[in-house]
Amino acid sequence: MMNGNEAQTFITNFVGRADPLWTAISLANWNLATTGDGRYKDEKIQLQLAEHRLYEIPADWETVQRLYENRDKYEPELRREVEVLYRYFLTNQSTPAENEALARLEAEIQQIYTTHRGSVGGRSVSDNEISEILRHSTNEAERRQAWLGSKEVGARVADLIRQVGRLRNQIAQRLGFRDHYHFALVRQEIDEKALFDLFGRLAALTDAPFKQVKAEVDGRLAIRLGRDGATLAAWHYADPFFQQSPPVFDANLDAFFTDKDLASLSVQAYRRMGMEVEDILGRSDLYERPGKNQHAFCTRIGRTGDTRILCNLRPNTRWATTQLHELGHAVYNKYLPQSLPYLLRTPAHTNSTEAIAMLMGRLTHDAGWLIEVAGANASAVQATAGEVRRELAANMLIFVRWVLVMLHFEQAFYADPERLDLHSLWWDLVEKYQGVPRPAGRDAPDWAAKYHVALAPVYYHNYVLGELTASQLEHWLNQAAGRPGINPDTGPLLIERFFAHGARYPWDRLVEVATGEPLRPDYFVAQFVTE
Repeated sequence: MMNGNEAQTFITNFVGRADPLWTAISLANWNLATTGDGRYKDEKIQLQLAEHRLYEIPADWETVQRLYENRDKYEPELRREVEVLYRYFLTNQSTPAENEALARLEAEIQQIYTTHRGSVGGRSVSDNEISEILRHSTNEAERRQAWLGSKEVGARVADLIRQVGRLRNQIAQRLGFRDHYHFALVRQEIDEKALFDLFGRLAALTDAPFKQVKAEVDGRLAIRLGRDGATLAAWHYADPFFQQSPPVFDANLDAFFTDKDLASLSVQAYRRMGMEVEDILGRSDLYERPGKNQHAFCTRIGRTGDTRILCNLRPNTRWATTQLHELGHAVYNKYLPQSLPYLLRTPAHTNSTEAIAMLMGRLTHDAGWLIEVAGANASAVQATAGEVRRELAANMLIFVRWVLVMLHFEQAFYADPERLDLHSLWWDLVEKYQGVPRPAGRDAPDWAAKYHVALAPVYYHNYVLGELTASQLEHWLNQAAGRPGINPDTGPLLIERFFAHGARYPWDRLVEVATGEPLRPDYFVAQFVTE
């Protein structure tokens, strides 16, 4: 092995400069999301510009490239640190002018998404209110207005997103990549052909089962909305993007959460699995208010254990699931050993942390968990257990088809952000993969209403990779400890076999280390597609 003194010295110096900036950026982003205050947007821009200066010294980039070229000569842990360091530098090889433009555009878009409220019947409404209308209203006009209200933000940000797309492509192409889509996957250690081969297989495997499930969902939904025999439109589904099933199954899961304090329930749920989250919730922002980001996410402030979540809780299944999901990200961050080298003291990959979040979010559909942890009436749960399983399987199929839309749309978007038919292309993909007809005469940037297209680009595939990993982890945990949600060995096993490695391994290698076999979609397919 080659003496790693030069590499270790460089990493130590880099971390000393980067850590305070990364911590400050996370805090500014948190403050912007929780308040919508423009001063935090400005602060975030300035911090991001300062961070970028870490990567602007040509001699440093030359050193990192040389260290990377010689990485096979270092011991394994240092080699991995060099690989992580290289991707940080590669990701940030935009020019100062490009970086400033990108930081300002992204901050402007984020502030619009954070502060925008749609309109229904002439009044300003939150995303939660739109969700309630789409889940429960049987008034055709109100539903249509709510769906249209959910898309209004798209018109405000579409041109800005095109500008961001052009700029991201400019950076990627100058570095020798086809476009930003290709560049983003390389940075994520994901092979584009292998990814599309996998999703092509999932598209084929889910096509017939999805059509069958959607026909059942549509039939039930049409009856509930008094449209029996009529064609359903986009606003008849409970989610504005049809990412999940509307509440048509006789599961009535919301009834199990209407009288629950979701924060207290989540403490109990994680404690049952051998993990503590009370400290996380103490730093978190859980309830909706004007000016606050209406979505949900987990973040960490630095790498010393300050992890927190943002939610907009209401006592229903959607937010119970979301709370457990975001805390899945949070416990992964919390239980990363402080003994790991700084650059490896992070989840192995976004799809690795999504796997834990997905695994935890599934608990709201687990009959044993509902009875033993959530305290639901056993007879009521057992009476609807079959429908609950059907709803979960339907949600999984519907979600995979939604991600196929995002996968193909983003690849096409970065192939040409200028293309004039983006609005139409979006609906072409929605019709192909989701079976939802485009509204007659609709010509609007509905794609831009999806936050991820602008601010979490080339990301959605990681949700499905996370679901595949979650199913494989669930299979392994069932064998090793029993059902994950109700067994106190769940947390210790995940901590020891999954969390403790941090980013020591690439994401696909970590799955093999933890479960004893490479990632296989078979467990997900057996669980939800061929059930």
